[in-house]
Amino acid sequence: MGFAEYSNYDGLGLAELVKKKEVKPAELVEAAFERIERHNPQLNAVVFKAFDEASTMAKTNLSGPFAGVPMLLKDILGFKKGWPNRGGSRFVPAAPSPFDSTLVVRFQTAGLIPLGKTNVPEFGALPITEPKLYGPARNPWNLSHSTGGSSGGSAAAVAAGIVPLAHANDGGGSIRIPASCCGLVGLKPTRGRNPLGPVIGDIMGGLVAEHVVSRSVRDTAAVLDATAGPEIGDPYAAPPPPGSYLEATKIEPKRLRIAFTTRAVDGEIDPECKAASEAAAKLCAKLGHHVEEGRPQLPADDEANFRTNFITIWSAGLAMLVEYFAKTLGKTPAREDFEGLTWGFYQHGKTITAAQYQLCWTSLQASSRQVARWQQPYDAWITPVLGRPPLEIGALNLDETDVMKGLAPILGYVPFTGGQNVTGQPAISLPLAWSKSGLPIGVQFVGRFGEEHLLLQLAAQIERAEPWSNKRPPVYG
Repeated sequence: MGFAEYSNYDGLGLAELVKKKEVKPAELVEAAFERIERHNPQLNAVVFKAFDEASTMAKTNLSGPFAGVPMLLKDILGFKKGWPNRGGSRFVPAAPSPFDSTLVVRFQTAGLIPLGKTNVPEFGALPITEPKLYGPARNPWNLSHSTGGSSGGSAAAVAAGIVPLAHANDGGGSIRIPASCCGLVGLKPTRGRNPLGPVIGDIMGGLVAEHVVSRSVRDTAAVLDATAGPEIGDPYAAPPPPGSYLEATKIEPKRLRIAFTTRAVDGEIDPECKAASEAAAKLCAKLGHHVEEGRPQLPADDEANFRTNFITIWSAGLAMLVEYFAKTLGKTPAREDFEGLTWGFYQHGKTITAAQYQLCWTSLQASSRQVARWQQPYDAWITPVLGRPPLEIGALNLDETDVMKGLAPILGYVPFTGGQNVTGQPAISLPLAWSKSGLPIGVQFVGRFGEEHLLLQLAAQIERAEPWSNKRPPVYG
């Protein structure tokens, strides 16, 4: 076996070894592929491998803060020239991408070496990763449980020590949910912080944000330093940061004002998820911050319509995606090409008029302004990530074509994460608790728009106070 200690390091730790010439990038790539071969038959996290290409890249003159460090790209938006990008759908063939996405270029400029692609639910529509195209990704903490979604394959690979970090994106919780399920750090940045180019400007009005899942706060911060910033032609951009995100994590935060809640708009929260958030609030108070209960108070009609409006926009966006591929491929979409819920989203999305879509956003943007006003006195807001610990695989019926029936068991599972995709605020999941059965439970910290630096500073302080790096799943290393 090659570099046996590989999984003991985070990304910056591996880069430091390369910098000191204690290990070669080729050895790190070999170690990562050894772990793919060892663990992927159980986890089904990696769905495309490019060993020869990664090995060749490892022998080039690499530079950047992560020079020589292996990573994986998500099978949604992680476009790399010559690699397939199927979005977890049988409808989309394994055709090579003609270009690299801007984010992938920035990953590689930072010295990261992509090894392959990770498992996703079909078109990223669900908070689980069980596509019919690839089969379910499995949680390294318990193989019978979900990795979350839609970045579930990425999260499983990082949690198992295959790579220290992996590409992820988030349109309703798809970074934070799998981070919570797999015991990782998962930051959804501010809207417009990372680019979607060179082809895409935004997705579904800005719901989708790009970043990574990782095992350490400092890796999450350092990757954001490497990737953040608008691309020429972007429709909008996040406010410039006050400085390096990584440097911010090294400084103790001032006394912050923090609100917390464990109450969802509707439905009960699992006691273990509730207890995890309450413990996080107590920890913040112990660290010297002012903590009080609080949550945005929206008019009853706005709260009732929020979910309906969000689902309408998602349905329209998914219908757009199906129509885009149909036009590009010259294929007519047929029921047998898609999972039931995807087909239901598609059928519903085709009925939505442009006026209805705009009305939904008008309502959600009005709510976003109220949430932003409420958050101004608070540097952070603590909530659970999920309404319960990770689901068992097979808990959801993916053959259901009725959108509301299919989503019914999901809505109580993910009551907190979609709001920040609407408002554009940054939010991070930290692995601060484990259930009695040994499954990870993440806690969400939400920041003001554009203030990832404060969230990362607080997250690093919490990591120093209650480190999680010594917690390892049964499938690891």
